[in-house]
Amino acid sequence: MPMPTEIVGLLRSTVAITWEDGHQSVYPARALRLRCHCASCVEEMSGEPLLDPAKVPETVRARSIRVVGQYAIQIDWSDGHSTGLYNFRDLRAGCPCDACEKLRAQGRTPE
Repeated sequence: MPMPTEIVGLLRSTVAITWEDGHQSVYPARALRLRCHCASCVEEMSGEPLLDPAKVPETVRARSIRVVGQYAIQIDWSDGHSTGLYNFRDLRAGCPCDACEKLRAQGRTPE
């Protein structure tokens, strides 16, 4: 499991994670908020989205970020949402940087 060494993003437009191998992933805050897969945001049985993106402000920011165990972070968002967990493996696999995008285009997973 990839592990972060630094997470920076409180009250910023991005959340940046530096991984133990030195790679840095920078996620737009709103895009990360929209990726929440908690039961309030995604219907548990069907997997259908419940979150209306139009209701998430463009200016949504992380008010706090907590590490959960050794596998995820939990973010308290400025729109009042705080129940989602963001798994380290999924965060690293979904890194939006150009190098990781190229790996995914080749059918490989960023690690």
